[in-house]
Amino acid sequence: MTSALQADSVENENEQEDHAGHGGHEEHPDHRMFGLATFLVADAMTFAGFFAAYLTFKAVNPLPEGSIYELELPLPILNTVLLLVSSATFHRAGQAIRMADHKRCRLWLMVTAGLGFAFLVSQMVEYFTLPFGLTENLFASTFYAATGFHGLHVTLGALMILIVWWQTREPDGRVTAADHFPLEAAELYWHFVDGIWVVLFVILYLL
Repeated sequence: MTSALQADSVENENEQEDHAGHGGHEEHPDHRMFGLATFLVADAMTFAGFFAAYLTFKAVNPLPEGSIYELELPLPILNTVLLLVSSATFHRAGQAIRMADHKRCRLWLMVTAGLGFAFLVSQMVEYFTLPFGLTENLFASTFYAATGFHGLHVTLGALMILIVWWQTREPDGRVTAADHFPLEAAELYWHFVDGIWVVLFVILYLL
């Protein structure tokens, strides 16, 4: 009987030590945003490759006689305005969630996603009005590759925004004023996509 009581006492002490040990663990630092930023830097290098290839092909490959490669500016300017405004609306969504205003946050997120999809529609309209095709030469192929790759990023970004919009539907849901990493990550990604477009616009349409 005494041995059994001693065994129970030792077991209880071990359990208490385990609980104390678990409770004493410090939380690991959150490196998620750093990881996302590292990915975006690597992604930017891919775009830099597209830009370098485009400028090289444009400089060294003579255009066939009679070819027209003048790019119209109205649609690209509209696209630029859409993305710049969408960055501002996404920022407003971030401000709203920090104030625990889920309703206003969801409104700004939906506006941002709508602007992103409007950009994609406008870009498709431009594709159908360009004076050259995808496989006409290296210059044309690189133009479509760079803008198409960016369009893919816009599509993914808009879908991410809709996912965050869904996660903010409940005040105590996945995205809250205290923990809104999904929104912060999507916002950083969206600002990156917008910044890439500004560089792309200057290189493809103004140079």
